[in-house]
Amino acid sequence: MIGKWHATVFDCSNTDQLASFYEDMLGMIRVQHDDDGWITIGDAPDRPALAFQRVEEYTPPKWPGQDIPQQVHLDIRVEDLDVAEQKVLALGATSMDSGTEAFRVYLDPAGHPFCLVRW
Repeated sequence: MIGKWHATVFDCSNTDQLASFYEDMLGMIRVQHDDDGWITIGDAPDRPALAFQRVEEYTPPKWPGQDIPQQVHLDIRVEDLDVAEQKVLALGATSMDSGTEAFRVYLDPAGHPFCLVRW
């Protein structure tokens, strides 16, 4: 092993908006906020975090397809897809009307795809 997973980093134009979206969806808190457009959120100091960095000319991915690749993708495990769907839509997610009985695909407010996965 060379190292340990530290963070998954999302490029975006509005770090505050995207960090707030994932904070609310995952129950995380801000652990770092720099004036230069970097926000890190997490649930414990010794666990991997999600980070958001401001990109001035950010172009959101186009999913599906690779004209503008998805850049990052998270699977979020949930107990009830219907309940979780209503909650993420209320936070600002967009449904892609795609998936199966086991998962559904959404876009976060910056256009990154993510899946809700039933367990």
